[in-house]
Amino acid sequence: MDRAKERYDQIVVGKLKEQFQYKSVMQIPRLEKIVINCGVGEAVGNSKAIENVVYAVTRISGQKPVVTRAKKSIASFKLREGMPIGVKVTLRGARMYDFVDRLFAVALPRVRDFRGTPTKGFDGRGNYTLGLKEQIVFPEVDLDKLDKVRGLDVTFVTTATTNEEGRALLQHLGMPFRKQQEAQKEAA
Repeated sequence: MDRAKERYDQIVVGKLKEQFQYKSVMQIPRLEKIVINCGVGEAVGNSKAIENVVYAVTRISGQKPVVTRAKKSIASFKLREGMPIGVKVTLRGARMYDFVDRLFAVALPRVRDFRGTPTKGFDGRGNYTLGLKEQIVFPEVDLDKLDKVRGLDVTFVTTATTNEEGRALLQHLGMPFRKQQEAQKEAA
């Protein structure tokens, strides 16, 4: 069993039940899925760019991503309907918890000048999106096989109903959020 799943079952469930006074175990928020998305705007002019991103996201997630295609043509960007413009992968179950463990324990501490993740990424329903500027913070990605360092978005979809519940869930799982004072200084 994964460390993150074990932590959720043994520690997080109890803390959340105590913190929010849930009457049923089914009310306790949990992670539903994690979506990793990487947009590749330069794929319009460089078809090899998608191959490099597919390699990186495959190494990071442990499963093959889906290539996303343009929904409509935009002449000013030289973009035609159906052209590949990004990749995404959805993680559930064991792979999801394995990714959570690697992200919190290995990848985030490798981010340059890391002081915690921002708290602004919540959507109002308990889901959280985190943007990473470099995919090379994951040790699985071989820098020599990449043509360019790109960023990616990681979305945590939870069963929480409010941002407060979603934040508590991720915090108890090990997400290193920024301290409140620092976040307020940054907003000002």
